[in-house]
Amino acid sequence: MSKAAATVLIPGWMHEHARRMLTTHFNLVETPDYDIHTHLSQEVRASIRGVACRARIDRQFIDALPNLEIIASYGVGYDSVDAAYARSKNIVVTNTPDVLNEEVADLTLGLLISVVREIPKAEAFVREGRWKSSDYPLSHLTLRNRRVGIYGMGRIGRCIARRIEAFGLPIAYHSRRPADGIAYDYFPSLLELASAVDTLISIVPGGPSTANSVNAGVLSALGPEGVFINVGRGTVVDEEALISALRTGTIAAAGLDVLADEPNVSDELLALDNLTILPHIGSASVSTRTAMADLVAQNVIAWFHGGAALTPVP
Repeated sequence: MSKAAATVLIPGWMHEHARRMLTTHFNLVETPDYDIHTHLSQEVRASIRGVACRARIDRQFIDALPNLEIIASYGVGYDSVDAAYARSKNIVVTNTPDVLNEEVADLTLGLLISVVREIPKAEAFVREGRWKSSDYPLSHLTLRNRRVGIYGMGRIGRCIARRIEAFGLPIAYHSRRPADGIAYDYFPSLLELASAVDTLISIVPGGPSTANSVNAGVLSALGPEGVFINVGRGTVVDEEALISALRTGTIAAAGLDVLADEPNVSDELLALDNLTILPHIGSASVSTRTAMADLVAQNVIAWFHGGAALTPVP
């Protein structure tokens, strides 16, 4: 089989733009979900050399495709793909970095402002007709004089920081190591960062190294005027600790675009009036999602036509 005629699998959903591009270049196999043992014969599974996906790829899935060469993941985060195991099998994993950086950073600032200025509540106040009888109460929070900590100074973290700078606010950060070319104050631990700021923005990826890292101690360190924003991964946050912190006034407010068990939202979260919650829309514009889909397909095309993927993960 020539590389141009390679067989590529799309398990479950994939953006239509990526699907059209892949159909043009490859023999496409599609399944309604990730149960490929049920949907595909051993012969078909042996023919598959590429996968374009957006959901969980574990080692059992990888082992079921003995001639797999590339997994192209739709999204910047790839914690749902067992990349380490894929690497051990000489399978390249790609993601879609950069094309969504600015969109996610824009949403992050919008979410932060919505939280501190109570924009969703204020709109509901108007829509419910209450403005006719009284003025909306003054918000207790403001961006003025805040100190912002960014948890994760990668590509998107830097984009967020540039926007925070425009508001005239001091910035500090915590990452696994100090970032090159960054003049912001670096803290070697998340707890130290939280103790030094009153606004914490999380943009780190998921996975075992970050699971529940935003815990009760970190939230307490933010203090009673503290604001927490999460646009990275829901698994980073100890949800029970966050609920408790918001209920008791340990922190003042929070804004979430991601959850550990999305799209499931607990009743405890929904009952909190100092929480603004969004349905994971950080990159959710037509243009950005199309650019992500384009990069998924271009990675597969580049691999089979040129021998090197465009955006392989480390």
